[in-house]
Amino acid sequence: MTFGKIDYINMLPFHIFLKKTSLPNSFKQSIAYKKNYPAKLNESLKKRRIDAAYISSIASTHKSFHTVNSGIVAKKAVKSVIVKKGVYAKDPHSATSNVLAKTLKIEGKVTIGDSALKLYLENPREYIDMGAAWYKKEHLPFVFARLSVNKHYRFFKKTADKFKKQKIFIPQYILEDYAQKRGISKIDIKEYLKLITYDIDAKAQAGLDRFLRAARLLNL
Repeated sequence: MTFGKIDYINMLPFHIFLKKTSLPNSFKQSIAYKKNYPAKLNESLKKRRIDAAYISSIASTHKSFHTVNSGIVAKKAVKSVIVKKGVYAKDPHSATSNVLAKTLKIEGKVTIGDSALKLYLENPREYIDMGAAWYKKEHLPFVFARLSVNKHYRFFKKTADKFKKQKIFIPQYILEDYAQKRGISKIDIKEYLKLITYDIDAKAQAGLDRFLRAARLLNL
């Protein structure tokens, strides 16, 4: 089995969970070699180079994928998916966020991930938080990524269901490592993770359906 890893802070709880489970060490070790950004994982899953990954929600509708009701969900604000007003420019690491900017009619440079979080925390007035903008418009959560599977669906669904039920404690040494490497304080990392949930419940599914419908209407 192979799993694609998004190496962003928002997936840190899931990867800590995987490390603590009684899964084969070979599977755990392989995750490090399948690490990439969301748009690249979309391609890897389509070409069946990996069996499963949390991929961009806009790409998760591919007819060959089976999806699990687990994802990267922002209830309201998200801080790590932002736009700096100006001339529209895509973030090459994303697919969903670029489309979201179009559906929200926000012009500017799209940035996602830990670098976006750092920029936003340093100067929030310069950026539009697209999670907050979506919630203001639709009053629904936004699903940025969804667990999508090519093979071993039962295994990945069972794993995701177990993850959603657990409260994950992040050890201090891991927080310190991420804080140092990403240039974001431990406090800010912990506060940021409070904005994220991994359960695509009824409201999150409604938000996802509305977004996908809006994208189709714009032919995106």
